[in-house]
Amino acid sequence: MNVFDRSMKRKQKEWASSLLDSDKYNYLRDEVGSRVADRVYDVSRTFPLALDVGCGKSHIAEHLSKDVVERLFLTDISDSSLRNRKKCEMPTQCVLADEEFLPFKENTFDLALSSLSLHWINDLPGALRQIHQVLKPDGVFIGAVVGGDTLYELRCSLQLAELEREGGFAPHISPYTAVTDLGNLLGQAGFNMLTVDIDEVQVNYPGMLEVMSDLQGMGESNCAWNRKSLLHRDTILAAAAIYKEMYGNEDGSVPATFQILYMIGWKPHESQAKPAKRGSANVSFADLSKINKLQTDHQKTNDKS
Repeated sequence: MNVFDRSMKRKQKEWASSLLDSDKYNYLRDEVGSRVADRVYDVSRTFPLALDVGCGKSHIAEHLSKDVVERLFLTDISDSSLRNRKKCEMPTQCVLADEEFLPFKENTFDLALSSLSLHWINDLPGALRQIHQVLKPDGVFIGAVVGGDTLYELRCSLQLAELEREGGFAPHISPYTAVTDLGNLLGQAGFNMLTVDIDEVQVNYPGMLEVMSDLQGMGESNCAWNRKSLLHRDTILAAAAIYKEMYGNEDGSVPATFQILYMIGWKPHESQAKPAKRGSANVSFADLSKINKLQTDHQKTNDKS
């Protein structure tokens, strides 16, 4: 499957990271990176060697301490992003590499991380299998990807405007992963003890044009092969009006919703907890209905004494 132009995505990220005011577009990546880091802290262990896949300007590492991650490898397709990365506590090593082709040996890392980069991968199942491969047994992968309901306001507004002005519409927003598929993809890649949860980040903007400008500054412009190369001025103005009419706030601003899917998966190891064998339970589900009665009888006994 070849949905995205990876060369175009590299150029977009290079351009965005080289902007003089590029830091003002990092708010979403910084926020999601901090939430990924929170999930790392929830795992009660120290990771000697970790990998950040598609790190950008190192938006996760700045929120980690060297007591949790002792050494970190940073990979990204954008050389400019790696050169302009943020400072962090632990020693880091940068590797210019495509997320679809990880240049590491099997069973290398204790922890793998990824934040807001895997939604531009052509072969997501293959990328997850590679992450699983480079992890050591009992290693953990903690990541965040953009979910399917992201930017639904922009998507709907552009589609309605194009239907009205041009008699049809083309995709302007990248296709994103559905939460119902994510657990299956992790399982097929070989991970177990899976956790998937959803979060939403809503950002208010003055108007639709500011939404599109910030997406460009983030390096998040559409790079699908079937993208439309030109969006007519009349269509843009109509879409902006539709956006404000359908979704606008009382103060005149417009919201943009980013659905974030967080995932945790472990590489199997014999030390991990395993489900009990089928039929080994010694309590029946039918007995659960008696719990309230037992509690009531116990309370009455205590009251009498």
